Amino acid sequence: MSQPIFDTRQVRRAFGRAASGYAQASAVQQEIESRLLESLEHYLVRHNEAKPQLLVDLACGPARAARAMRERWPEAQILALDASLPMLHAAHANTRRQWLRRRKIPRIAADLRALPLVDGGVDLLFCNLALQWVEDLPAAFAEFRRVMRPGGLLLLSTFGNETLAELREAFASVDDSPHVSPFTTIAAFGDALVNAGFREPVLDRDVFIEHKPDFSAVLHSLKAMGATNALQQRRSTLSGRQRFTRAAAAHPRTPEGHFPMRWEAIYAQAWAPQAGTPIRDSEGEIAHIPISRIPIRRRPT
Repeated sequence: MSQPIFDTRQVRRAFGRAASGYAQASAVQQEIESRLLESLEHYLVRHNEAKPQLLVDLACGPARAARAMRERWPEAQILALDASLPMLHAAHANTRRQWLRRRKIPRIAADLRALPLVDGGVDLLFCNLALQWVEDLPAAFAEFRRVMRPGGLLLLSTFGNETLAELREAFASVDDSPHVSPFTTIAAFGDALVNAGFREPVLDRDVFIEHKPDFSAVLHSLKAMGATNALQQRRSTLSGRQRFTRAAAAHPRTPEGHFPMRWEAIYAQAWAPQAGTPIRDSEGEIAHIPISRIPIRRRPT
């Protein structure tokens, strides 16, 4: 069995440490979440204005999406799930007043690869920027399919392979140790959705570029949002000052001397298939749709 790519305990620890300040440190992540939330209306269009009964904000972080869904569907049952207990505590602290006035949103500690949910019960599953920490996308999508009601709406976002390209380039010039996580391509993401049996996938992408004043600000912002190096093959010893100095010198800069941080966001919308729909076709082959046949809406960058 091959060694896992990610150290899941390190992922939980990093996000746990970042929980109290995550809402202030994650402006790009919040913008991506807001754009993904724009697709909620597609559920009503598909289901002739019928309201969803059970909605899940998976890897909820501060539970901004859960609160947005509560505003839209105040009578629905909404669950906020996250693998990080500190994140769930922060979600409660940040939203206590709203939850006192409205029906409470249960917070559940759960790994998205093994959801504590019954089969076929979820009408709408929303997962913003968590799948980049999952090395087996087909397994994750199979678990999503298991818990979703036929015709339910799946809304996802993840980071694409252009993300942190400048930082990866800078560290690659210093040593051979991995410092930046690998990210999926939009083609691989779409294929994994189709192969899991999801119907009518529509993909979209954005590229955001932040500008930081220096190399330390780049690294500090990643730590503040919990996006630290969680690779199994990361260095086991502290990186020395000389290594960071060399990486800073190699990092591309703008004409104004700023350090760019690139984020490629991939969005996906798809519908859960009818119960019993096979993932394999009658010939026993995995169903495959070329990425060229999956609609992709490319936003201007």
